[in-house]
Amino acid sequence: MRDPVLVVWKGLTIPDYAILSHRWNTEESQVRKKNGFAKIQGACQLALIDGYAWIWIDSCCIDKSSSAELQEAINSMWRYYAESNVCYVYLADVPDSEAGWGPIFAKSVWFTRGWTLQELLAPVYVEFYAENWDALGTKFERYKQIATITSIDPDAIVRVQALDLFSTAERLSWASYRNVTREEDESYSLLGLFDMNM
Repeated sequence: MRDPVLVVWKGLTIPDYAILSHRWNTEESQVRKKNGFAKIQGACQLALIDGYAWIWIDSCCIDKSSSAELQEAINSMWRYYAESNVCYVYLADVPDSEAGWGPIFAKSVWFTRGWTLQELLAPVYVEFYAENWDALGTKFERYKQIATITSIDPDAIVRVQALDLFSTAERLSWASYRNVTREEDESYSLLGLFDMNM
């Protein structure tokens, strides 16, 4: 992170970019002053190493004080993840790569959050990282374990079958055990999965 800046892209030409999937903590509203800043720095550094000049991070790129911007972000979230070149999943509760894909990984709270369902399914390429930014693998390498953890059909995880070919009931079942902070997020977090807007 040489000189990080926040840039708003408008128009048709969006550059290649990475995107971060993570579980928000309660401190992230004032990013620089809190523990979440190290996570943001790590994601930015990883993007630069991978050759991306741009990364989209929800806790930096969504102005939650603006209801119009928040609504636009909610409606666009699936697209942001789907159009990314790579999605970095940061698992703050998996200490390092020694934890691997075992019980610690399987119990990560990331797999229980409502918003992370679309962050797993929308992007084509997803990489998992531990708290110290050790690489844990990709969803293509570990889709069977992810299917076991999440009860999501493996064909949906690796997009062998288009998501709209899965029944509404089955797609809803993927979200049934996931938790959200606000009640309305139960619906909002599923909009992209069902190709809907509010």
